[in-house]
Amino acid sequence: MRNVYEMNHPLIQHKLTLIRDKDTGAKQFRELVKEISTLLAYEVTRDFPLEDVEVETPVCVTKSKIIKGKKVGIVPILRAGLGMVDGFLDLIPAAKVGHVGLYRDPETLEPVEYYCKMPPDISERDLIVVDPMLATGGSARAAIRFIKDRGATNIKFVCLIGCPEGIKALHTEHPDVDIYIASIDEKLNDHAYIVPGLGDAGDRLFGTK
Repeated sequence: MRNVYEMNHPLIQHKLTLIRDKDTGAKQFRELVKEISTLLAYEVTRDFPLEDVEVETPVCVTKSKIIKGKKVGIVPILRAGLGMVDGFLDLIPAAKVGHVGLYRDPETLEPVEYYCKMPPDISERDLIVVDPMLATGGSARAAIRFIKDRGATNIKFVCLIGCPEGIKALHTEHPDVDIYIASIDEKLNDHAYIVPGLGDAGDRLFGTK
């Protein structure tokens, strides 16, 4: 699929198996989500531009490379997206963090924004929107729309598990947004859960029902 990058690294796939297991407790689940997020961050940042600088080693002066003036923002979709933030910050500690909170209107079934706090220079940053699951795509589509309304132009979406329905829905509304995903699962079931999936990521992260 265009603009979709499925990360099939053995470490990612191994840790995904552990978080799918229904017997994995909240503590281990949180740790694994953070670890997978760090591995995903490594791949998501692969296209960051570099520039040459001069550095003095203990042996001599040489030219080496650093990331070229990249401003990055990490934007979790509340609440489950919070579980992925620290994994990204481990690799990109200078990134700013925004937050988007949504709920579904019980009558219209449309996502409604209840909280959105972004870095003030959002238009100058490459934003990485994170959420463990891409199921129907409704939350991701709405969150990215709200962020674009505030001036963002360069956005990537990163999730652990998704399905073809969610990917199609997100790309239909936001064809300019690249999707980085650890696993593309089979489908949605009648209750809008990803199959085989891992259940409700928010509940498993925070020990709620």
